[in-house]
Amino acid sequence: MNNNVKIFISVIVLLVLGMVATVLVRSNSTPPGPGKYDTFAQCLKEKGAIFYGAFWCPHCQKQKKLFGSSAQYLPYVECSTANGQGQLQICKDEDIQGYPTWKLADGTRIPIETDAGVSLETLAAKTSCILPQ
Repeated sequence: MNNNVKIFISVIVLLVLGMVATVLVRSNSTPPGPGKYDTFAQCLKEKGAIFYGAFWCPHCQKQKKLFGSSAQYLPYVECSTANGQGQLQICKDEDIQGYPTWKLADGTRIPIETDAGVSLETLAAKTSCILPQ
């Protein structure tokens, strides 16, 4: 077998592997369309609830994960400086001491309940937003 044929077969094999990988990645990704908690997250924002967090905070990441693809609608405020070594002024002004911190429109703060932050049930109860079943 000459070198040109070997190169051709190698390219075909790589293309097939790339197509298989693409199909696997797409099948594991979030399906298009509305998320389960879209309306709930939007209601939290409308009710004046604010989720203060930091990109480096594992509890904040878990809090967002509770919302799945609907996390994009959360009323989230990033508190950390880009280098992760300080706090942005907006969070200093709000006296945010830990992450995640949920603050309601009336100024009430909801303490962290678990390592995943605050339960969706607690957020629903405190804001009167309807939690989907």
